[in-house]
Amino acid sequence: MKVLVLLLPVVLLVLLTPFSWSYEGLGPGCHLYPFNVTIRSDQRGTCRGAHVVHACVGYCESSAFPSRYSVLLASNFTHNITSASRCCTISKLAKVKVRVECPGGSHHDNIEMLTAKACRCDMCHKSRF
Repeated sequence: MKVLVLLLPVVLLVLLTPFSWSYEGLGPGCHLYPFNVTIRSDQRGTCRGAHVVHACVGYCESSAFPSRYSVLLASNFTHNITSASRCCTISKLAKVKVRVECPGGSHHDNIEMLTAKACRCDMCHKSRF
């Protein structure tokens, strides 16, 4: 009987543990996400190039709480909730060169564009990128 009582927490832990971990199930976080970019020289797309670049995706922890009395006084009691918001944003950028080629190899250009190299949760503000 004692063995059963000792094994019960272990058995429950195994039964309640998820069998597969997903990207979404990792909790709060901000992560690099790759996607393909195609650059065309004109509307017909006669000259084109492609490259994998990265963006920052995910979510960060934010909070809201009642404002302090000094904030209420300063705002004439209109600012009754204070929020501390954090957003997923790029913390490090890199330039990548994309080779744009025309049919038949008649012409090619190298175009520079920016890609995210690192992400972090930071104070939310208007987009800089």
